[in-house]
Amino acid sequence: MSERIERVPAGKFKMIAGAAMLAVLPVLGACTSTDDADLALYVENIEPADRLYNQGLANLEAGRMTEAGRKFKAVENQHPYTDFGRKALVMQAFTQYRQGQFDDAIQTAKRYTTLYPATDDAAYATYIAGLSYWRQIEDVTRDQEETKRMIQVMNQVVTRWPDSEYVDDAQSKIRFGRDQLAGKEMQVGRYYLERREYLAAIRRFRYVVENYSNTRHVEEALARLTESYLAMGLVDEAQNSAAVLGYNFPDSQWYKDAYALLTEGGYKPQQSSGGWLSRVGFGKKSEG
Repeated sequence: MSERIERVPAGKFKMIAGAAMLAVLPVLGACTSTDDADLALYVENIEPADRLYNQGLANLEAGRMTEAGRKFKAVENQHPYTDFGRKALVMQAFTQYRQGQFDDAIQTAKRYTTLYPATDDAAYATYIAGLSYWRQIEDVTRDQEETKRMIQVMNQVVTRWPDSEYVDDAQSKIRFGRDQLAGKEMQVGRYYLERREYLAAIRRFRYVVENYSNTRHVEEALARLTESYLAMGLVDEAQNSAAVLGYNFPDSQWYKDAYALLTEGGYKPQQSSGGWLSRVGFGKKSEG
């Protein structure tokens, strides 16, 4: 059965449309009135930027971090893209960091450097992001992704703002991070060595020597290389690793252990003229 469609006469349609418009007009008038009232209320509730900012600082000094964060957030919301709004944004990142809200601090700091990359406080915002990654670093038995991110961000502080007051601590955190990454490689290398998976172990220990030679783990890495090479019957490589270890760290207990391991098999440390160790700078005494 076909569907019946009623047609509305043209004159009647005009009457309906006119009535509909008359019905809508009061609603529109009410919306406009409400919007004006809301706008007036919003303007009335806006506080001066300097007052809000100073209130934030006062709360910060008093240790009221949550309230300080609210004040700095209010400055940014009510006075965006002003000098006080800009300063309040970096202070938000700082208060979030102090409260242990590290992911929020990182995001706020990144937002600051995106909006204001050429300002003096951009160095501070980047430093706060680096500290927030640093505070989330796990021990070497866990994933080290936060360590890598921290090093990347702190390197930005050092390279982009070499004269800033944050450089010394940034470099210290980088050294810590590199030592952490080396420790992770050593932990995995020892895991393979205990299971006699010597090739996998050698890759890890060699990576430490090649990439983290200025960390405290390099001595053990050279000793473990001696042990792993000797276990595989690669006597020349074992002798070379032990010789390089002894030349660079003659008083190291790791060298004494490597030396004893070689002499038990009737060998002694002997450095070769070539090889990968000389290519990474271990043909002479290490400077670090």
